[in-house]
Amino acid sequence: MQHFYQSVYDLIVETSTNLPGDVRRAVQAAQENEDKGTRSALSLSRIADNIHMAECNVSPICQDTGMPTFIIHCPVGANQIIMKKQILEAVANATKASKLRTNSVDSLTGANSGDNLGPGTPVVHFEQWEREDVEVKLILKGGGCENKNIQYSLPAELEGLGKAGRDLDGIRKCVMHAVYQAQGQGCSAGFIGVGIGGDRTSGYELAKHQLFRHVDDVNPHPELRKVEEYVMEHANTLGIGTMGFGGQVTLLGCKVGVMNRLPASFFVSVAYNCWAFRRQGVILNAETGEINGWSYPRGVEVSFQEAFEASAEEARNVPQDERREIVLTTPISEEQIRSLKVGDVVVINGTMHTGRDALHSYLMTHDAPVDLNGAAIYHCGPVMSKDESGEWHVKAAGPTTSIREEPYQGEIIKKFGIRAVIGKGGMGPKTLAALKEHGGVYLNAIGGAAQYYAQCFKKVEGVDYMEFGIPEAMWHLETEGFAAIVTMDSHGNSLHAEVEKNSLEKLSALKEPVFK
Repeated sequence: MQHFYQSVYDLIVETSTNLPGDVRRAVQAAQENEDKGTRSALSLSRIADNIHMAECNVSPICQDTGMPTFIIHCPVGANQIIMKKQILEAVANATKASKLRTNSVDSLTGANSGDNLGPGTPVVHFEQWEREDVEVKLILKGGGCENKNIQYSLPAELEGLGKAGRDLDGIRKCVMHAVYQAQGQGCSAGFIGVGIGGDRTSGYELAKHQLFRHVDDVNPHPELRKVEEYVMEHANTLGIGTMGFGGQVTLLGCKVGVMNRLPASFFVSVAYNCWAFRRQGVILNAETGEINGWSYPRGVEVSFQEAFEASAEEARNVPQDERREIVLTTPISEEQIRSLKVGDVVVINGTMHTGRDALHSYLMTHDAPVDLNGAAIYHCGPVMSKDESGEWHVKAAGPTTSIREEPYQGEIIKKFGIRAVIGKGGMGPKTLAALKEHGGVYLNAIGGAAQYYAQCFKKVEGVDYMEFGIPEAMWHLETEGFAAIVTMDSHGNSLHAEVEKNSLEKLSALKEPVFK
């Protein structure tokens, strides 16, 4: 298996940088079904730009390359010890080459290993089969959508849906509630895998395994097929839409599996995956390790850039009184911020600072290394690379889920005079109150659009707190043309709260039994 290492390395690069054809077709269908000229349609056109750029640049589609999870099927007698060593080597080298973000963190100290290796990282599962070849599958599922996974223990009382019993209709309610609770925080429109039964551990594993199914396959189990079809039809009536902006398309795929359970337990486990559905596999010659084929159609076989360019042109032609676009240069004044309202498109130039969990926690009790009065802070953990001269470059830089910073953000805004907070998925009432009191806005960037936003960062001006690790460090970036949408303004308005309220009303309309 002298070529096994190289084949795994190629698999990692392909999975990180090039969405497979079945996923691309699902995203294309979403664009065709979305109302033209809306925030969601504009976001889908940017998503298409990002997919195309990642493929051309051979750079990560999304900066959060998640927890690499491998499933290997191999014949009896294959040396799994050597195979795992080479998988770890391929992961470390792909990280060094900026195809994966440094994502392995010590759970007790917070220290980043820097190479994606450590206890439990990456996840590697081996299974024997009776075929003579080897199959290696990989999924890169980011933390934002991983955090929206959910597990139900039936019977249960569900918000908006009432009692969910231990039957097919109770399962239906759980899956619909799982879509509702994700809102835009999992980078919708997304895909879900559902595991019925098992125990708490095996149920989640079954749910995640459903994500390896082809998007357009048909479930052979008639009862499960009914659930999948119902969810795909009705989830898209909730009005959550792309990024939680509201819209016609909330879900791109639903796959359901079942296993036996204990009499006392009835778990329904849901694995949520964002639109950047990065999973791929290779079929290898068991003797040489060379690639004989791919498990899913490769992305280059399905191109829809032309259709999305047409959508973007339609969005640009929306009358200005329906869609305002405001250009701001940092530092931003309170007067400028107070003039903004929910729905405005803001384009930011000047210096921008990244900051995630570690930085926000630190700044609660420490001074900032730079003046943040009038600043824009970006919830982002970028993929970075350093050239031979020692200069840093941004390789991928989409937003991270902002709600994690809710315990800190209001105090940070007040303490430092920050005017613009940028992330994805929205924030809660404490941040909304601080924006209103101190004059700030929350800007929702497009989750997963790591290549689209990376091009906006023309130069790395500096970095602080590298001891937190590259994703958690505070990067100071020279920015040009960074576009995002105001979804929480300084007047107490929140698009996220509005969409959540409306989607709950629509969810409640699905309360009555369907499967009897």
